[in-house]
Amino acid sequence: MRNLIGIRKESKYPTERRAPFTPDQVKDLIRAYDINVIVQSCDKRFFKNEEYERAGAIISKDLSECNIIFGIKEIPVDDLTPNMPYCFFSHTIKGQSHNMAMLKKMMELKDTLIDYELVKDEKGKRMIFFGHYAGYAGMIDSLWALGQRLLWEGIDTPFGDIKQTNQYESLDAAKAAAKKAGTNIRNVGLPDKLVPFICGFTGYGQVSKGSQAIFDLLPVEAIHAKRFFDFINSGNFSNKTLYKAEFAKPDMFEDKTGGGFNLEEFKNHPDRYTSRMEKFIPHLTMFINGIFWRPKNPRLLSKEFFKSLYKSNPKPRLRVIGDISCDVSGSIEITVKATNSRNPVFVYEPLTGRVVDGWEGNGPVILAVDKLPSEIPFEASRDFGKALMPFIPELAKIDFSLSLAKLQMPRQFKSAVITHKGRLTPQYDHLKSHLDRSM
Repeated sequence: MRNLIGIRKESKYPTERRAPFTPDQVKDLIRAYDINVIVQSCDKRFFKNEEYERAGAIISKDLSECNIIFGIKEIPVDDLTPNMPYCFFSHTIKGQSHNMAMLKKMMELKDTLIDYELVKDEKGKRMIFFGHYAGYAGMIDSLWALGQRLLWEGIDTPFGDIKQTNQYESLDAAKAAAKKAGTNIRNVGLPDKLVPFICGFTGYGQVSKGSQAIFDLLPVEAIHAKRFFDFINSGNFSNKTLYKAEFAKPDMFEDKTGGGFNLEEFKNHPDRYTSRMEKFIPHLTMFINGIFWRPKNPRLLSKEFFKSLYKSNPKPRLRVIGDISCDVSGSIEITVKATNSRNPVFVYEPLTGRVVDGWEGNGPVILAVDKLPSEIPFEASRDFGKALMPFIPELAKIDFSLSLAKLQMPRQFKSAVITHKGRLTPQYDHLKSHLDRSM
């Protein structure tokens, strides 16, 4: 039915509490645009069924009459409805093997799949995302993990008072805790064995910006990556200051022949490049990774590097890696698994390859939660819905029975259609080979 949209419950991940729209946003859609909304009943969602009902939505298990269904994360194959347009983060465009069964089922059911990740403006910039919130939660959780690790080592610091993000009632409360830790450091200082405290950041996007925004609530001084070793050699450190270094691509990678860095060549021939991060890691206490990584790119840090590091120094300075990108066995090879909010960290022991949940062990603590924004469900849902809202009146009235070429779709969404009525669109025809390999 036209002008009838659905909001599905998130049924794949037990810790997922976000929604694509808040009750207030649903109220606005109903009153301002005469859009009918069915919300699938759900007990674990941050927003209660009753809140949506008071906003004017219908609460139901059945979304089959909707013109389009909106969600957040992937959908279990048994929850899919035939001939239905869906909009969610499908995590399929790289040919991710763990989601090929879902994509195959959607094609069998003749569903239309629209992916938020592909919604971009005229400059190719993503418009609908949770990136800032992944950065916020990832940095708070990394500081929490650091505090727990140091306490296990017998080192008491202000980080020990910071909790995991989902233990705070709001993002503001989590920020207040970080600020309090910063005040303590500014007044009392850190133990000498942690000086200089340097945190390295990778990535240019919303994830890195969000994580640095939290870190900057502490007493921070920036070190330019090109002057990193001048700083190390100077010995001019303060126990009341944390230092941060932001690493750009030319800092992270270099031509194997020693020819420096050329962005265009790196994009076209990444195999000609190798990582430079191994030079920096021994001097970092924390490392926050937020890069977009492709399998053909060189790794930032390999298992062999960590094995060599721990052979030469059984207790290196590095305590925590916040791998917010969470590419399993990707840019950071010792991110050997993704974690969740209920069990967010593990220790990778480089000398044995052993993996131990928690923060105890002879290796760095790895944070690799793959749904970090779900730890800040209210603010993340609110801002996500705010970005999506302007497109809903047009999406709600599309006649999806028409051919792809005839869909009256917002311009920004046209390249975000992965399948239409069960067929891969020309832009994503390359996924056929991944589907074949998954069979």
